[in-house]
Amino acid sequence: MRELGRRSEAADHPYKRLPGDDGGKAAGWPEPGRGAMHDRRNGHADASNDRSGPVPGSTVPHHHRPSLVPNGGCRDRPGMTTPPQPPHPLVTVHKVGARVEVAAACPAARALGAVAGMALTQLRAAVPGIAVRDADHDGDRAALHRLAILLARRWTPVVAVSDADGLFLDLSGVAHLHGGEARMMRRLVRGLARVGIAARVGVADTTGAAWALARHDAAAVAILPPGDPMPALAPFPVAALRIEDKALDLLRRLGVDTVGDLAALPRAPLARRFGRAVPLRLDQAGGRIAEPLDPVIPLDPIAVEQRFAEPLMTAEPIAHWLAQLVARLAVALAQAGRGARAVALVATRVDAAVQVVRVGLARPTRAPDHLLRLLVRRIETIDPGFGIEGLALHVLRSDPLGAEAFSGDLTDDTPDLSLLVDAIANRIGATRLWRACAVESDVPERAVARAAPLDPSVAATPRLKREDVRHLDARLAAHPWHPRWSRPVRLLSRPERIDHVIAELPDYPPLRFTWRGVTHRIVRGDGPERIAGEWWRRAAEAQAVRDYFAVEDDTGERFWLFRRGDGLRVETGDLTWYMHGTFG
Repeated sequence: MRELGRRSEAADHPYKRLPGDDGGKAAGWPEPGRGAMHDRRNGHADASNDRSGPVPGSTVPHHHRPSLVPNGGCRDRPGMTTPPQPPHPLVTVHKVGARVEVAAACPAARALGAVAGMALTQLRAAVPGIAVRDADHDGDRAALHRLAILLARRWTPVVAVSDADGLFLDLSGVAHLHGGEARMMRRLVRGLARVGIAARVGVADTTGAAWALARHDAAAVAILPPGDPMPALAPFPVAALRIEDKALDLLRRLGVDTVGDLAALPRAPLARRFGRAVPLRLDQAGGRIAEPLDPVIPLDPIAVEQRFAEPLMTAEPIAHWLAQLVARLAVALAQAGRGARAVALVATRVDAAVQVVRVGLARPTRAPDHLLRLLVRRIETIDPGFGIEGLALHVLRSDPLGAEAFSGDLTDDTPDLSLLVDAIANRIGATRLWRACAVESDVPERAVARAAPLDPSVAATPRLKREDVRHLDARLAAHPWHPRWSRPVRLLSRPERIDHVIAELPDYPPLRFTWRGVTHRIVRGDGPERIAGEWWRRAAEAQAVRDYFAVEDDTGERFWLFRRGDGLRVETGDLTWYMHGTFG
């Protein structure tokens, strides 16, 4: 027997259901409901003049991070509306060394005492029923970057990422285009609220002052009048200046708690004790030193188009002009240093009807021959009607693509599977072609997830500090799927209840059971393989136990089934049996 449990995030099970598998969550450990919780904050409108200089803007974390504490750089105080809160508090966690800490918490969880940096074991002891999700920092950064691109295209051309959950927006010269700063900010925050983003906004002449207002002011949108921002920042804690944690701890020990206390200290002793970082933050917040922004740059859409004096009626001229367009598109992609991942062929008929044909690619490419083969196979889906007067190719998605290596004897003779994957996926559909990847979890339905066919299967290993004790561990990384504990070829999407089970307790496989109306008599059995519940996910799994058995009936069929409970303690399960998969 074994008793295992690893920290992991639940994943949708990709295996196809067997015929007649109607699901029904009769077994297993239920998943807590998903949903972001947002804090409802009310502000007030404060009309003011446009001002120059970089001003921070609102931020948004990923859907896995329900705790929204955005900072902003706008000029009004609109009220904020949020979607209904889910019934259970939710936190996201990440691993720091050997310790599992809270990364973010929803408002309901914060009301119960959950804060970032708290140990999960401590939180579990205080709030047993809290829902836990693994933090997705890469997803958060990607979502924040996408939001920055959208804001740059809609509101202001200068948008920069400030930190893990903040954006800087420069409002210089754009507020009057949206009806003034006050109206602009009301529209911006309301628009974010409609898509489930709760934002806090701070507006000032400097980026440092705007960041401090958005993080530490009580109002949903805080606005400073033009002028020196230091008097208004004086009551704020020194953390509002974006000072490092090590310096913050030393300042607290010295009794320096507010920005006003820090600004009153002589600069020379301050620089000798803390270096240049602390005086620099003071000068940036006060506007004495400029803080340039590094804005995100929205990529220009890549597209080529051809109009025709005489409408195209048959497939041959369409294929001819399609080859011309693909060659032009490859040149445009090369000039941009990009490779296409999704391309749309748009055919406009003389009656103004528009038909769109989309093709996807497993890897970024700008090879014209490969793109043309994929598009020509889809010509048969186009209905020319009374004729096609225009063709266009639009790159829907692209990735950076640098210089390509020479082919032939200069490289290995490894076949390029992307050509085959593209051909199959565009014929049967991208959702029907996937690869199973391992997830670090002992619960079978959580131990596998879907992935794109050619996506890398191994995540980047975090770089350890020199003094980290994990350098002493010379063992190879363990694979999430242990080779000594085999799994069936086919798993049910959800375990199914089996009836009329006869089995000896506590450690013997069943002698007989009925599944889907058929009675099976067991002649051989192996087990039990004990799998414990993942206690850090929800309280109901703290005592949960499954005992898995691999059995074979008198007809040669082999099954993988489990019993809920260890057969000794009532709190581990109700001793019901479930079918989870079949071998062969």
